Amino acid sequence: MAVEWKSEIKAAVPTRMRAAVLERPWQVEIREMAVPELGPYDVLIKVMAVGVCGSDVHYYEHGRIGDFVVEKPIILGHECAGVVAAVGSQVTRVKVGDRVAVEPGVTCGRCDACKSGRYNLCPDVAFLATPPYDGAFVEYFKHREDFVFPIPDHLSFEEAALVEPFSVGIHACKRAGVQAGSRVAVMGMGPVGLLTVVAARAFGAAEVYVSDLEPIRLEAARRLGATAAINVKEQDAAEAVRALTGGEGADVAIETAGNPKALQSALMSLRRGGRLAIVGLPAQDEIGLNVPFISSYEVDIFGIFRYANTYPQGIRFLASGRFDVKSLVTDRYPLEQAKDALERARTNKSGSLKVMVYPNGLPMSG
Repeated sequence: MAVEWKSEIKAAVPTRMRAAVLERPWQVEIREMAVPELGPYDVLIKVMAVGVCGSDVHYYEHGRIGDFVVEKPIILGHECAGVVAAVGSQVTRVKVGDRVAVEPGVTCGRCDACKSGRYNLCPDVAFLATPPYDGAFVEYFKHREDFVFPIPDHLSFEEAALVEPFSVGIHACKRAGVQAGSRVAVMGMGPVGLLTVVAARAFGAAEVYVSDLEPIRLEAARRLGATAAINVKEQDAAEAVRALTGGEGADVAIETAGNPKALQSALMSLRRGGRLAIVGLPAQDEIGLNVPFISSYEVDIFGIFRYANTYPQGIRFLASGRFDVKSLVTDRYPLEQAKDALERARTNKSGSLKVMVYPNGLPMSG
Protein backbone atom coordinates (compact mmCIF):
# COMPACT_ATOMS: atom_id res chain seq x y z
CA MET A 1 0.00 0.00 0.00
CA ALA A 2 2.82 2.41 0.81
CA VAL A 3 4.26 1.97 -2.69
CA GLU A 4 0.85 2.57 -4.33
CA TRP A 5 0.30 5.71 -2.21
CA LYS A 6 3.77 7.01 -3.08
CA SER A 7 3.17 6.44 -6.77
CA GLU A 8 -0.22 8.12 -6.60
CA ILE A 9 1.25 11.27 -5.05
CA LYS A 10 4.13 11.34 -7.50
CA ALA A 11 1.72 11.02 -10.42
CA ALA A 12 -0.18 14.05 -9.13
CA VAL A 13 2.83 16.38 -9.58
CA PRO A 14 2.13 18.75 -12.49
CA THR A 15 4.57 19.45 -15.29
CA ARG A 16 4.07 23.24 -15.11
CA MET A 17 4.04 25.59 -12.13
CA ARG A 18 3.89 29.24 -11.13
CA ALA A 19 6.75 31.31 -9.73
CA ALA A 20 7.08 34.90 -8.52
CA VAL A 21 10.08 36.26 -10.43
CA LEU A 22 12.03 39.41 -9.63
CA GLU A 23 12.50 40.73 -13.18
CA ARG A 24 14.45 43.78 -11.98
CA PRO A 25 14.41 45.89 -8.78
CA TRP A 26 10.84 46.79 -7.82
CA GLN A 27 9.29 44.54 -10.49
CA VAL A 28 7.90 41.11 -9.58
CA GLU A 29 5.93 39.08 -12.13
CA ILE A 30 4.12 35.75 -11.90
CA ARG A 31 5.52 33.39 -14.52
CA GLU A 32 4.65 29.87 -15.55
CA MET A 33 7.58 27.49 -15.93
CA ALA A 34 8.41 23.79 -15.98
CA VAL A 35 8.52 21.80 -12.76
CA PRO A 36 12.22 20.85 -12.35
CA GLU A 37 13.43 17.38 -13.19
CA LEU A 38 15.20 15.48 -10.41
CA GLY A 39 18.68 14.06 -10.24
CA PRO A 40 19.26 10.80 -8.32
CA TYR A 41 19.79 12.54 -4.95
CA ASP A 42 17.25 15.33 -5.40
CA VAL A 43 13.91 15.85 -3.66
CA LEU A 44 11.00 17.77 -5.18
CA ILE A 45 9.45 20.07 -2.57
CA LYS A 46 5.87 21.31 -2.81
CA VAL A 47 6.35 24.67 -1.08
CA MET A 48 3.78 25.42 1.61
CA ALA A 49 5.26 28.45 3.41
CA VAL A 50 8.11 30.90 2.74
CA GLY A 51 9.19 33.69 5.07
CA VAL A 52 10.17 37.05 3.60
CA CYS A 53 13.72 37.78 4.76
CA GLY A 54 15.51 41.11 4.90
CA SER A 55 17.80 39.87 2.13
CA ASP A 56 14.78 39.31 -0.13
CA VAL A 57 13.69 42.89 0.48
CA HIS A 58 17.21 44.15 -0.19
CA TYR A 59 17.42 42.35 -3.54
CA TYR A 60 13.93 43.65 -4.37
CA GLU A 61 14.97 47.23 -3.60
CA HIS A 62 18.58 47.37 -4.71
CA GLY A 63 19.29 44.33 -6.88
CA ARG A 64 22.41 43.44 -4.95
CA ILE A 65 23.89 42.67 -1.54
CA GLY A 66 27.63 43.29 -1.52
CA ASP A 67 29.24 41.11 -4.17
CA PHE A 68 25.98 39.24 -4.87
CA VAL A 69 24.40 41.04 -7.82
CA VAL A 70 21.11 40.22 -9.55
CA GLU A 71 22.20 40.11 -13.19
CA LYS A 72 19.16 38.24 -14.56
CA PRO A 73 15.62 37.53 -13.33
CA ILE A 74 15.65 35.62 -10.04
CA ILE A 75 13.16 33.89 -7.75
CA LEU A 76 13.46 35.12 -4.17
CA GLY A 77 12.67 33.35 -0.86
CA HIS A 78 14.82 30.97 1.17
CA GLU A 79 13.06 30.47 4.54
CA CYS A 80 10.83 27.60 3.52
CA ALA A 81 9.01 24.40 4.36
CA GLY A 82 6.76 22.04 2.44
CA VAL A 83 5.90 18.48 1.46
CA VAL A 84 8.04 15.98 -0.42
CA ALA A 85 6.25 15.54 -3.77
CA ALA A 86 8.75 13.27 -5.53
CA VAL A 87 12.21 11.81 -4.91
CA GLY A 88 15.21 10.85 -7.02
CA SER A 89 16.20 7.24 -7.59
CA GLN A 90 18.91 7.21 -4.88
CA VAL A 91 17.10 9.19 -2.16
CA THR A 92 16.90 7.37 1.19
CA ARG A 93 16.51 10.07 3.86
CA VAL A 94 12.95 11.17 3.07
CA LYS A 95 9.92 9.80 1.25
CA VAL A 96 7.01 11.17 -0.72
CA GLY A 97 4.47 12.76 1.61
CA ASP A 98 6.95 13.78 4.32
CA ARG A 99 6.47 17.24 5.77
CA VAL A 100 9.88 18.93 5.79
CA ALA A 101 11.92 22.00 6.66
CA VAL A 102 14.47 22.96 4.01
CA GLU A 103 17.98 24.15 4.79
CA PRO A 104 18.60 26.50 1.86
CA GLY A 105 22.37 26.24 1.37
CA VAL A 106 23.62 23.16 -0.52
CA THR A 107 27.36 22.75 -0.05
CA CYS A 108 29.98 20.73 -1.92
CA GLY A 109 30.75 18.28 0.91
CA ARG A 110 34.36 17.91 -0.24
CA CYS A 111 36.27 21.06 0.74
CA ASP A 112 38.13 21.56 4.03
CA ALA A 113 35.30 23.68 5.46
CA CYS A 114 32.72 20.98 4.73
CA LYS A 115 34.91 18.17 6.03
CA SER A 116 35.65 20.04 9.26
CA GLY A 117 31.93 20.55 9.95
CA ARG A 118 31.94 24.28 9.15
CA TYR A 119 30.15 23.82 5.87
CA ASN A 120 28.59 27.28 6.12
CA LEU A 121 32.04 28.48 4.98
CA CYS A 122 32.04 26.30 1.85
CA PRO A 123 33.21 28.45 -1.08
CA ASP A 124 30.92 26.59 -3.48
CA VAL A 125 27.61 26.79 -1.63
CA ALA A 126 24.46 27.09 -3.73
CA PHE A 127 22.10 29.11 -1.53
CA LEU A 128 18.44 29.62 -2.41
CA ALA A 129 17.58 33.16 -3.59
CA THR A 130 21.23 34.24 -3.66
CA PRO A 131 22.39 35.12 -7.19
CA PRO A 132 22.65 33.20 -9.42
CA TYR A 133 20.44 30.63 -7.66
CA ASP A 134 16.64 30.78 -7.62
CA GLY A 135 14.65 30.53 -4.41
CA ALA A 136 11.35 29.31 -3.04
CA PHE A 137 8.68 31.81 -4.17
CA VAL A 138 7.54 28.99 -6.41
CA GLU A 139 5.09 26.10 -6.22
CA TYR A 140 7.81 23.43 -6.52
CA PHE A 141 11.60 23.32 -6.42
CA LYS A 142 14.24 20.62 -6.18
CA HIS A 143 16.80 20.31 -3.41
CA ARG A 144 19.47 17.79 -2.43
CA GLU A 145 18.15 15.27 0.08
CA ASP A 146 20.76 15.88 2.80
CA PHE A 147 19.46 19.44 3.27
CA VAL A 148 15.83 18.39 3.77
CA PHE A 149 14.62 17.56 7.29
CA PRO A 150 11.37 15.85 8.31
CA ILE A 151 9.22 17.71 10.84
CA PRO A 152 6.67 16.29 13.29
CA ASP A 153 2.98 16.49 12.40
CA HIS A 154 2.21 19.05 15.11
CA LEU A 155 4.79 21.55 13.84
CA SER A 156 3.21 23.96 11.36
CA PHE A 157 4.78 24.82 8.02
CA GLU A 158 5.15 28.43 9.25
CA GLU A 159 7.15 27.28 12.27
CA ALA A 160 9.23 24.97 10.10
CA ALA A 161 10.05 27.87 7.76
CA LEU A 162 11.23 29.84 10.79
CA VAL A 163 13.86 27.20 11.52
CA GLU A 164 16.03 29.03 8.95
CA PRO A 165 16.31 32.40 10.75
CA PHE A 166 16.21 30.51 14.07
CA SER A 167 19.32 28.64 12.93
CA VAL A 168 21.22 31.93 12.76
CA GLY A 169 20.41 32.52 16.43
CA ILE A 170 21.34 28.96 17.36
CA HIS A 171 24.68 29.26 15.56
CA ALA A 172 25.41 32.60 17.24
CA CYS A 173 24.62 31.18 20.68
CA LYS A 174 26.80 28.14 20.06
CA ARG A 175 29.74 30.19 18.79
CA ALA A 176 29.51 32.63 21.70
CA GLY A 177 29.13 29.91 24.33
CA VAL A 178 25.64 30.66 25.67
CA GLN A 179 24.88 28.11 28.38
CA ALA A 180 22.77 27.53 31.46
CA GLY A 181 22.85 30.62 33.64
CA SER A 182 24.26 32.97 31.00
CA ARG A 183 23.25 36.62 30.91
CA VAL A 184 22.75 37.55 27.26
CA ALA A 185 22.14 40.89 25.55
CA VAL A 186 20.59 40.83 22.07
CA MET A 187 20.65 44.10 20.13
CA GLY A 188 18.04 44.38 17.37
CA MET A 189 14.63 42.68 17.46
CA GLY A 190 13.97 41.91 13.84
CA PRO A 191 12.97 38.28 13.17
CA VAL A 192 16.55 37.00 13.58
CA GLY A 193 16.95 38.91 16.83
CA LEU A 194 13.63 37.64 18.15
CA LEU A 195 14.55 34.07 17.31
CA THR A 196 17.96 34.60 18.91
CA VAL A 197 16.07 35.32 22.13
CA VAL A 198 14.41 31.92 21.71
CA ALA A 199 17.78 30.27 21.05
CA ALA A 200 19.37 31.86 24.13
CA ARG A 201 16.51 30.68 26.34
CA ALA A 202 16.62 27.21 24.78
CA PHE A 203 20.32 26.98 25.68
CA GLY A 204 19.49 27.89 29.27
CA ALA A 205 20.23 31.61 29.49
CA ALA A 206 19.02 32.90 32.85
CA GLU A 207 18.48 36.45 31.67
CA VAL A 208 18.06 37.91 28.18
CA TYR A 209 18.15 41.68 27.72
CA VAL A 210 16.96 43.03 24.37
CA SER A 211 16.98 46.41 22.66
CA ASP A 212 15.13 47.94 19.73
CA LEU A 213 13.21 51.10 18.89
CA GLU A 214 9.89 49.47 17.82
CA PRO A 215 7.43 48.69 20.64
CA ILE A 216 5.84 45.78 18.71
CA ARG A 217 9.21 44.05 18.53
CA LEU A 218 10.06 44.64 22.18
CA GLU A 219 6.69 43.22 23.22
CA ALA A 220 7.24 40.17 21.00
CA ALA A 221 10.64 39.66 22.63
CA ARG A 222 9.03 39.64 26.07
CA ARG A 223 6.53 37.00 24.92
CA LEU A 224 9.41 34.84 23.68
CA GLY A 225 11.36 34.99 26.93
CA ALA A 226 13.24 38.29 27.17
CA THR A 227 13.61 39.32 30.80
CA ALA A 228 14.12 43.03 30.03
CA ALA A 229 13.29 45.12 26.95
CA ILE A 230 15.13 48.38 26.32
CA ASN A 231 13.69 51.01 24.00
CA VAL A 232 16.75 52.74 22.56
CA LYS A 233 14.70 55.89 21.94
CA GLU A 234 14.46 56.24 25.71
CA GLN A 235 17.59 54.58 27.13
CA ASP A 236 21.18 53.85 26.19
CA ALA A 237 21.25 50.08 25.66
CA ALA A 238 24.72 49.48 27.10
CA GLU A 239 24.04 51.57 30.19
CA ALA A 240 20.72 49.78 30.72
CA VAL A 241 22.36 46.35 30.50
CA ARG A 242 25.03 47.37 32.99
CA ALA A 243 22.37 48.64 35.37
CA LEU A 244 20.44 45.37 35.04
CA THR A 245 23.58 43.38 35.88
CA GLY A 246 24.65 45.41 38.89
CA GLY A 247 27.36 47.16 36.90
CA GLU A 248 29.03 43.96 35.69
CA GLY A 249 27.74 43.60 32.14
CA ALA A 250 26.43 40.66 30.14
CA ASP A 251 28.31 37.41 29.56
CA VAL A 252 27.38 37.42 25.88
CA ALA A 253 26.17 40.17 23.53
CA ILE A 254 24.72 39.37 20.11
CA GLU A 255 24.18 42.13 17.55
CA THR A 256 21.61 41.28 14.87
CA ALA A 257 20.53 44.66 13.47
CA GLY A 258 23.50 45.54 11.28
CA ASN A 259 23.52 48.97 12.90
CA PRO A 260 26.86 50.55 13.92
CA LYS A 261 25.40 52.09 17.07
CA ALA A 262 23.85 48.77 18.07
CA LEU A 263 27.17 47.00 17.56
CA GLN A 264 28.99 49.56 19.67
CA SER A 265 26.33 49.21 22.36
CA ALA A 266 26.59 45.43 22.26
CA LEU A 267 30.35 45.61 22.83
CA MET A 268 30.08 48.11 25.66
CA SER A 269 27.39 46.05 27.42
CA LEU A 270 29.83 43.19 28.10
CA ARG A 271 31.50 42.16 31.34
CA ARG A 272 35.21 41.49 31.62
CA GLY A 273 35.94 38.36 29.61
CA GLY A 274 32.64 38.72 27.76
CA ARG A 275 31.90 37.45 24.26
CA LEU A 276 30.51 39.39 21.30
CA ALA A 277 28.77 37.72 18.34
CA ILE A 278 28.29 39.82 15.21
CA VAL A 279 25.32 38.69 13.12
CA GLY A 280 24.10 41.89 11.46
CA LEU A 281 25.95 43.42 8.53
CA PRO A 282 26.23 47.22 8.51
CA ALA A 283 25.95 49.11 5.23
CA GLN A 284 29.57 50.23 5.47
CA ASP A 285 32.58 47.92 5.64
CA GLU A 286 34.31 49.66 8.53
CA ILE A 287 32.96 51.10 11.79
CA GLY A 288 34.66 52.29 14.93
CA LEU A 289 34.96 50.04 17.99
CA ASN A 290 36.59 50.73 21.34
CA VAL A 291 39.85 48.79 20.97
CA PRO A 292 41.20 49.58 24.47
CA PHE A 293 37.94 48.19 25.91
CA ILE A 294 38.26 45.03 23.78
CA SER A 295 41.84 44.56 24.91
CA SER A 296 41.57 45.38 28.60
CA TYR A 297 38.32 43.42 28.99
CA GLU A 298 39.70 40.50 26.92
CA VAL A 299 36.56 40.42 24.82
CA ASP A 300 36.21 37.48 22.44
CA ILE A 301 34.61 38.47 19.13
CA PHE A 302 32.87 35.95 16.86
CA GLY A 303 31.78 36.55 13.30
CA ILE A 304 28.55 34.74 12.42
CA PHE A 305 27.90 33.60 8.85
CA ARG A 306 24.64 31.74 8.42
CA TYR A 307 24.85 28.43 10.36
CA ALA A 308 25.94 24.80 10.24
CA ASN A 309 24.51 21.64 11.80
CA THR A 310 21.55 23.46 13.36
CA TYR A 311 18.41 22.17 11.68
CA PRO A 312 17.72 18.98 13.71
CA GLN A 313 18.25 20.89 16.96
CA GLY A 314 16.17 23.84 15.74
CA ILE A 315 13.29 21.55 14.81
CA ARG A 316 13.45 19.87 18.24
CA PHE A 317 13.46 23.23 20.05
CA LEU A 318 10.42 24.52 18.16
CA ALA A 319 8.59 21.20 18.31
CA SER A 320 8.89 21.25 22.11
CA GLY A 321 6.10 23.83 22.25
CA ARG A 322 8.00 25.99 24.74
CA PHE A 323 8.13 28.99 22.44
CA ASP A 324 5.21 30.59 20.60
CA VAL A 325 7.15 31.47 17.45
CA LYS A 326 4.08 31.12 15.23
CA SER A 327 2.85 34.37 16.77
CA LEU A 328 5.69 36.09 14.89
CA VAL A 329 3.81 35.58 11.61
CA THR A 330 1.85 38.82 11.27
CA ASP A 331 1.14 38.97 7.52
CA ARG A 332 0.13 36.26 5.03
CA TYR A 333 0.07 36.47 1.22
CA PRO A 334 -0.60 34.03 -1.64
CA LEU A 335 2.09 33.61 -4.29
CA GLU A 336 0.42 35.98 -6.75
CA GLN A 337 0.80 38.76 -4.17
CA ALA A 338 4.52 38.20 -3.57
CA LYS A 339 5.29 41.79 -4.55
CA ASP A 340 2.77 43.02 -1.95
CA ALA A 341 4.46 40.79 0.62
CA LEU A 342 7.85 42.32 -0.16
CA GLU A 343 6.38 45.81 0.07
CA ARG A 344 4.75 44.98 3.39
CA ALA A 345 8.05 43.75 4.82
CA ARG A 346 9.85 46.80 3.43
CA THR A 347 7.47 49.51 4.65
CA ASN A 348 5.75 48.22 7.79
CA LYS A 349 8.57 47.69 10.28
CA SER A 350 6.48 49.23 13.06
CA GLY A 351 3.59 46.81 12.50
CA SER A 352 4.89 43.60 10.93
CA LEU A 353 7.19 40.97 12.38
CA LYS A 354 7.36 38.13 9.86
CA VAL A 355 5.66 38.27 6.48
CA MET A 356 4.87 34.85 4.98
CA VAL A 357 4.12 33.78 1.40
CA TYR A 358 2.15 30.60 0.59
CA PRO A 359 2.92 29.32 -2.94
CA ASN A 360 0.32 26.55 -2.82
CA GLY A 361 -2.48 28.47 -1.13
CA LEU A 362 -3.11 30.29 2.12
CA PRO A 363 -3.56 28.05 5.19
CA MET A 364 -7.06 27.57 6.52
CA SER A 365 -7.82 29.81 9.47
CA GLY A 366 -7.65 28.16 12.86
